Amino acid sequence: MFMVNTFVKGLIHVVSNIDPADFVPSDPPPPRRPLNFAEAHENDEEKQFRRVFHQLAGDDMEVSPKELMNILNKIVSKHGKLRTDGFSIESCRSMVAVMDSDSTGKLGFHEFKYLWNNIKRWQGVYLSQDQDGSGVICSDELPNAFRAAGFPLNDQLFKMIVRRYSDEHGNMDFDNFIGCLVRLDAMCRAFKTLDKDNSGSIDLDIKEWLQLTMYS
Repeated sequence: MFMVNTFVKGLIHVVSNIDPADFVPSDPPPPRRPLNFAEAHENDEEKQFRRVFHQLAGDDMEVSPKELMNILNKIVSKHGKLRTDGFSIESCRSMVAVMDSDSTGKLGFHEFKYLWNNIKRWQGVYLSQDQDGSGVICSDELPNAFRAAGFPLNDQLFKMIVRRYSDEHGNMDFDNFIGCLVRLDAMCRAFKTLDKDNSGSIDLDIKEWLQLTMYS
């Protein structure tokens, strides 16, 4: 119990001086709708993306963590300016979990499209913030990179993220940068959903806390 209390107090200390209003997560993906309804209300761009999605996802029209890993690694292998060890199955499980709004264990069309658009946007941030062209975001480039992605971090939270997602030199490659931002975006969206009165604080019981943290 002492260790739990120490951890929680330390975590509260890290985030206590953060204003949630400073963070700009993307709007959440729309709820899943019956296929016929969804297709009837899509514009030409969405219909084209759905055709591509069908090719990627297969007949079940859902993307599993393994399928997501194969898709992302195939894409990044074509970009020489993105240094990466490749997306691991564990990082893809984590991304699916935080994007999986209906708890199916896979990404449906709108969930995948939301993730895909974010990855494209954050790829642009990554390339623009890699000032020295090294292929990674160096430690001194990271604060501006997170700020450009919509997440200004205080010094304590920044250090925690660097310890979790960067290498021993404090540099972050592409797959870790994306994995970090996917989780950060999802946690901010979850907080803002639960903070119904925009007070900047939420109350969770142990069951809600575990549900929020364990499947992510």
